[in-house]
Amino acid sequence: MKQVIRIGTRGSALAVWQAEWVRTQLLALHSGCEVELVKIKTTGDKILDVPLAQVGGKGLFVKEIEAALLDERVDIAVHSMKDMPAEIPPGLCIGAVPKRENPLDVLISKNGKVFSELPNGARLGSSSLRRCAQARHMRPDINVCGLRGNLDTRLRKLETEDLDAIILAAAGITRLGLSDHITEYIPDSMMLPAIGQGALSIEIRQDDEIIRRLTAPLDHRETRVAVETERAFLTRLEGGCQVPIAGQAKVVGDQVEFTGLISEVDGSVLLRETIAGPLGKHEKLGKQLADRLLDMGGREILESVYGKSMQDLKE
Repeated sequence: MKQVIRIGTRGSALAVWQAEWVRTQLLALHSGCEVELVKIKTTGDKILDVPLAQVGGKGLFVKEIEAALLDERVDIAVHSMKDMPAEIPPGLCIGAVPKRENPLDVLISKNGKVFSELPNGARLGSSSLRRCAQARHMRPDINVCGLRGNLDTRLRKLETEDLDAIILAAAGITRLGLSDHITEYIPDSMMLPAIGQGALSIEIRQDDEIIRRLTAPLDHRETRVAVETERAFLTRLEGGCQVPIAGQAKVVGDQVEFTGLISEVDGSVLLRETIAGPLGKHEKLGKQLADRLLDMGGREILESVYGKSMQDLKE
């Protein structure tokens, strides 16, 4: 066993909470091992005044930590799964996916009003294209305003930037003990979550068998199946932060139920479909639903955003 296991993490309060949770689990499982956190500043942490879609999208919160993992400066990387790009660098893999926290989005409003009660022309804070597109689809009258920063910053901006409400992930609010701020859990029938939302990614080097064995007990089978389904969908769509893409998979008995979504950025066109199939073929299921949405008009949406032909997605 390695004398000291180093966990690479971002320095935000939520990221540190998540890494500390993994550290606590490892210490409980493996007596005698020592685990320390290594905080790494990512590109996404440095650029706070520009929407993520304009500066490269997915990967902004993981690249520097993955580089440290590849260089063996850290032994484990802990990420929010929704920050993980569709493609993982050669030499790395997702070693474990712990049990998922609530995957839904939540509304936090200034006057205790739920989404349907927000006034005409209300100012809604969010920098997620996925959240903005779905909010605009339901309420075209709403003014969506950019909102970056960690959770504390975004909660503060609700008061300081003349916003009526903000939308955040339930998981982060719950993990930091801020659930009393929540006005409404937005049902997935209204707002489909991000791919992997609420789940953690414990990323390791593929050839590190010691770390693989140490982290294996943290893997939650149902969560991994759900996340693999969602990520197969994302990979098929070559998804990033430039396109509103959403998906949520649920394991029900020996079946996987998966709902996926592609939307125009302004919410004017929103394609949403559900599929179900057996466990063991869940990744194929994610790809099948991606193909179905592409044929329903998703290909044209992707082409308009990426500015290139997506005909290869038929292959």
